Amino acid sequence: MKKFSNAVDRFCALHPRFGIPNLMLYVVIANVIIWLFGLMDRSGALINALSFDPAQILRGQVWRLLTFALIPNSTGFLALIAFYFYYFIGSTIEREWGSGRFTVYFITGMLFTVIYGFILYFITGVSYAVTAEYIYLSMFFTFATLYPDMQVLLFFIIPIKMKWLGLVDAALFLYSVITTPFPFNLLPVVAVLNYLLFCGEWLLDLLRRGKARRSPNVIRFRSEVRRMEREQKNRPYTRRCEVCGRTDTDWPDLEFRYCSRCAGYHCFCMDHINNHRHFTQ
Repeated sequence: MKKFSNAVDRFCALHPRFGIPNLMLYVVIANVIIWLFGLMDRSGALINALSFDPAQILRGQVWRLLTFALIPNSTGFLALIAFYFYYFIGSTIEREWGSGRFTVYFITGMLFTVIYGFILYFITGVSYAVTAEYIYLSMFFTFATLYPDMQVLLFFIIPIKMKWLGLVDAALFLYSVITTPFPFNLLPVVAVLNYLLFCGEWLLDLLRRGKARRSPNVIRFRSEVRRMEREQKNRPYTRRCEVCGRTDTDWPDLEFRYCSRCAGYHCFCMDHINNHRHFTQ
């Protein structure tokens, strides 16, 4: 998980223009358009033409590889609430991670879903119409992990923290896996794979912070400085970013800073000083 996450961060650092800014805005706009046309098309022909269908994709209808993720999962007034919520959590995650990382995250979720859909088709011979439901569920789990103490208004009335909503959704997720027949019950697991790849370290940090509150660590400044000096003698550089791995030797014009919120002394380049997971021990 950590190696994959660091590889994505390095890729995004080396390709700063990669990514789709405001990706969720475009996704939600597409959802709204398809939802509106779906209301007028009572036959369901439009949704059928855009949904995931491995048999039709293999016959050349490749647009389904993309459009299945743009079909709304909700109907009626609930769809409007879902659209707002998708945009809110997606744009917030993008601000936390950056456009590049969030774009890779969303595309990876789509890729996992497509691979699962084709595996299911080749095993059963049935064109199972997988949807983006679990991509958005994965995104919700990510948001709850990044902002566990953020309060939202459930039904616009009841204030509740994201971590409790995340636990409720996790329970419903497990129930779905248990009650859905095999192999159709494996689709929710795809969402967890995407979540663990990108947020496994955040989840571990969250658990460590809880442990640190019970047993706080004391940082010994002088011994830590001596340790850093000893390690520095064997390094061909003075500063190295903990996220992307760039050093002041390879990038002499790049500024580096130490994060005051991390436990210990950890250096980051200016691209990641405000965009990294904080060390807790």
